[in-house]
Amino acid sequence: MELGIIGLGRMGGNMTRRLLDGGHSVVVYDQSEEAVGEMVGIGAVGAVSLAEMAEKMSAPRAVWVMVPAGEATEETIAQLCDLLNKGDTVIDGGNSNYKETMRRAQEVKDAGLSMVDSGTSGGVWGLTEGYSLMIGGDVEAVERLRPIFETLAPAADKGWGHVGPSGAGHFVKMVHNGIEYGMMQAFAEGFELLKGREDFGLDLHQIAEIWQHGSVVRSWLLDLTADALKDDQDLSGIAAYVSDSGEGRWTIAEAIEQDVPAPVITMSLLMRFVSRQEDSYAAKMLAAMRNQFGGHAIKEVEK
Repeated sequence: MELGIIGLGRMGGNMTRRLLDGGHSVVVYDQSEEAVGEMVGIGAVGAVSLAEMAEKMSAPRAVWVMVPAGEATEETIAQLCDLLNKGDTVIDGGNSNYKETMRRAQEVKDAGLSMVDSGTSGGVWGLTEGYSLMIGGDVEAVERLRPIFETLAPAADKGWGHVGPSGAGHFVKMVHNGIEYGMMQAFAEGFELLKGREDFGLDLHQIAEIWQHGSVVRSWLLDLTADALKDDQDLSGIAAYVSDSGEGRWTIAEAIEQDVPAPVITMSLLMRFVSRQEDSYAAKMLAAMRNQFGGHAIKEVEK
């Protein structure tokens, strides 16, 4: 089956490789000519513009958009609505806000096209392990694209599924990422407790490997944690600064809208904010208040 892919970042490029290995024809476009050239070198058909991509594909066309969520996705899908024809399909494989996806799906439908949203998980390991695909959209469009999903997933019958109408795929991926935040924070806190007991001389990599087999907390995330601890248990080359992609924030906003308590996910996001503070004003204020009401000592800034 033929597929167009827009956006050849790490995930888009690896998806292209997996599809080519699976025998599919792939037409690629990216603002980076070097990225396009790399994919052409392994068998993809390159395009220098979205218009050329559309011209090089045969109907009915399917184009997978793998560009950053927000304005880039908005502009790309708007351009595709002008370039594609009735019966063609746009796939948003990025981490778009599901509410925006629902709006865009209607706009795409009004243009005579169909749209599928695919929440995509797998990161840098997707090329070899396969991608987890949470798919929203019309049944007919999803079924037509089944060969693509079966190739990208870990197996034809595992790791992917049509979860509901337009927006549902990105909604499920959003909640998935919120859960991921909580799991990561729990592992981080647990290993910090282990590291803090220096008198036991614990080997954190060994402990992670023990937990990988038979333990209730065994998981792929634990496997990756073990890999991270293998060569440097102090993680000395890593700054204590944690970014967030935005989906944790959306998950918490959704919890507030639904009146659903989500304290673990909420606190895991807030802990990422803490990691970005080199000098916490709130912590200074706490110290000042303790000194005011209880005369507790204040640790002064070293000069």
